[in-house]
Amino acid sequence: MEITLRRTMARWLLGLLGLALVGCSTADNEMAGGNIQAVNHTLSNINWLSVNGYRADGGGGRSCCIIMPTKWRPGLKVNVEWEVDPEPHAKMPSVTSIEFRDAYAKHSANYRRYATILDIPEWPGTKSCDLKVHFLTCNQVKVTTSCWAPSSPNYPIQEAREMKEPAVCPK
Repeated sequence: MEITLRRTMARWLLGLLGLALVGCSTADNEMAGGNIQAVNHTLSNINWLSVNGYRADGGGGRSCCIIMPTKWRPGLKVNVEWEVDPEPHAKMPSVTSIEFRDAYAKHSANYRRYATILDIPEWPGTKSCDLKVHFLTCNQVKVTTSCWAPSSPNYPIQEAREMKEPAVCPK
């Protein structure tokens, strides 16, 4: 009898706790999944990127997924990490050859990794469309959640594609 009473009380307490947690949920705290898309404006390859720990392909397509708030709020930031192959068109032996392993090791030793923390620009209401990460020269990065296509004149990031690195990067 005492065990049954304890179990009943424990269920009631868990139920009340669950109701309390539901009461804390608001539209401002709702989260949703979206894709990450890399947009490369440089002549180097972006091998991979990571946004807040969510790893994605740097090749330009969309990768699933990142969790973000459905409604923008001040102070939203993303931690972007990425790896660059500065010589994406280097001649390499055939993948099936004995020389490939050594050549690849030498080539990949030139890969460079970077990281930055960026503010996420405001989006209207709950209308965000994926997170697009733009890689610019001098290891600069911009992000947007715009629903416009990058080719649209309404798209917020208009830097040219296939930009050559300047001799000196601004500080």
